[in-house]
Amino acid sequence: MANFAIDLTPLKKYPDFRNLWTAGLISYFGSMITYVALPFQLKELTGSYLAVGLLGVVEIVPLIIFGLYGGVLADSVDRKKMVWATEAGALILVLVLLGNSLLGSPTTLAIYLVAALFAVVDGLQRPSMDAMLPRLVSHEDLPAASALLSLRWQLGVIVGPTIGGIIFSTLSVSAGYVVDIATYLLSLFFLARVGSIARSKEAEKPSLSALLDGVRYALKRQDLLGTYIIDLAAMTLAMPMALYPFWADELNAPWALGMFYAAITVGSVIVTLTSGWTRTYRYHGRAVILAAMGWGLAIAAAGLSTSLIFVLFFLTVAGASDMVSALFRGNIWNQTIPDHFRGRLAGIELLSYSVGPLAGQLRAASMAAATTLSISVTSGGLMCVVVVAFLAIFLPKMWKYDVQTNEFAVREREIRKNREIS
Repeated sequence: MANFAIDLTPLKKYPDFRNLWTAGLISYFGSMITYVALPFQLKELTGSYLAVGLLGVVEIVPLIIFGLYGGVLADSVDRKKMVWATEAGALILVLVLLGNSLLGSPTTLAIYLVAALFAVVDGLQRPSMDAMLPRLVSHEDLPAASALLSLRWQLGVIVGPTIGGIIFSTLSVSAGYVVDIATYLLSLFFLARVGSIARSKEAEKPSLSALLDGVRYALKRQDLLGTYIIDLAAMTLAMPMALYPFWADELNAPWALGMFYAAITVGSVIVTLTSGWTRTYRYHGRAVILAAMGWGLAIAAAGLSTSLIFVLFFLTVAGASDMVSALFRGNIWNQTIPDHFRGRLAGIELLSYSVGPLAGQLRAASMAAATTLSISVTSGGLMCVVVVAFLAIFLPKMWKYDVQTNEFAVREREIRKNREIS
């Protein structure tokens, strides 16, 4: 079992990583309450599939623009300061949501506006957050640290929506926002304890040219490009999250709304807690491809199910598949990208794993409105399997990716070793 258990070494060895991990754990818990509160509020105010799906639309453009810009900034500023400042910005936005919820007639416009601004903050923060990791732990500990960061997020996703559902049904949406505000304050305290992470010596100044350099670097590497395209396709075609409030009602289980949000993450946690085997598995590219197809199959099965238990089970299987993909995508990113490109590539990564789910919400909601919820979910899952299999044919370098022999992985391993020795 020791070969499968998650490796806790980074939390023990690196104080800065431990503080970053703790801050994120607390912050994600509250953020997921708000994440569930937004579609819940819109459903209560409008009762419309499209109104809920529109959340994804208003977030896509600012996330694309500021995700890319945030990646450029992450290579040219102190990454720790950027994370702290954007965390404080998110706190202010939740205060706005709280004020709106306390009005006699909360406005949907305020909800959409804050959702768009959350995308701005997230776009600026996540590249710096992701780019910090290779500077906080050794090269050999990157896979373990990546798994721990995933576990941190998963715990927040499981606990947050579950607690949020209870708070919404017994107290109010406003109470959920109050809890989120408290978690942001604690998160800012732990983030302040993380040491500064100065810009790389090779980093370029923020500019369109610097951004294009990062894009060109990604385009010339088929193995790297494949991680973005496959995840984007899987999430766009088979992400049913916008349908959860309606799905729970169709199954006569509105009380289980939090479980819908938590189910995928439960599967992710199971994989993360048994992720020790990922340290020795070499073919990261094919793991990403096969796991993405597994995600699609599980989502399709959930769409065909009419029992709450089976729907939650297949969503859990989907989450397990997605986590396998995420772990190996993270390993490819963290172990092969040069530090002076890390922020810009993290911005592209942000788009690949964030824009896909947002676009997926719109696709799922639109198709459900035109047909039925079951058809929307099932067809999306099946399309995911077909498209990912088709993409794999045109990505042979990704399928053959071997961390022991890949030229970029070998080069980064040697650079990190030389730096640690010196």
